[in-house]
Amino acid sequence: MRKGLIVLYSAVALLLVNVYVAKAQQNPLIAYSTEWNAPEYAACNTAVKATYMSVQERELIWVLNMARLNPQLFARTVVKPYSAENGIDMESQQYYRSLMRDMMKMQPLTSLIPDRTAYNSAKCHAETSGKAGYDGHKRQTSQCEQVKKFHGECCSYGVETPVGVVVTLLVDEDVPSLGHRKICLGAYGKIGVAIRPHKGYRTNAVMDFLRP
Repeated sequence: MRKGLIVLYSAVALLLVNVYVAKAQQNPLIAYSTEWNAPEYAACNTAVKATYMSVQERELIWVLNMARLNPQLFARTVVKPYSAENGIDMESQQYYRSLMRDMMKMQPLTSLIPDRTAYNSAKCHAETSGKAGYDGHKRQTSQCEQVKKFHGECCSYGVETPVGVVVTLLVDEDVPSLGHRKICLGAYGKIGVAIRPHKGYRTNAVMDFLRP
């Protein structure tokens, strides 16, 4: 009897774990459009096994990869609703308009693969920046300088969702060079993402990109 109960409890525990994992792996863009439910977008979840990153960090990579794979669909089903949700008038906002133009004429890009070296670089910078209340790319400690490894870097402050981080970096408001947009949609092959608390902005995300 006791053995049977143990087996039952184990089965229930396994079921609950599977339900949690399935929920965690749900495509974050399905809330915007069921078109994102296609198999090719599930394949964009390249960080699914990179358990050294948090679920949110892995989700950010997934969202960015989907934007790279189908920029037209992302512009139409994600950028427009996101701007509406946040009270942004796209007709009068030049950075949103330029993003829509850029994404509507883009060719698909390859997915970014998670990289632990890039992650360690991003993690150190996100942690020390958050504790110091710093914003920028300069490393705050010698340790972070030693583990620094990227060919392109994007930092986001005060944006709490992976979709929000990706959209705001792509919009790149008040950045005339559009440097963040160019990096996110650039010819990189690997990425590390770290999201940590920030003393001034509540949260900060650092994305370090490596060339193939």
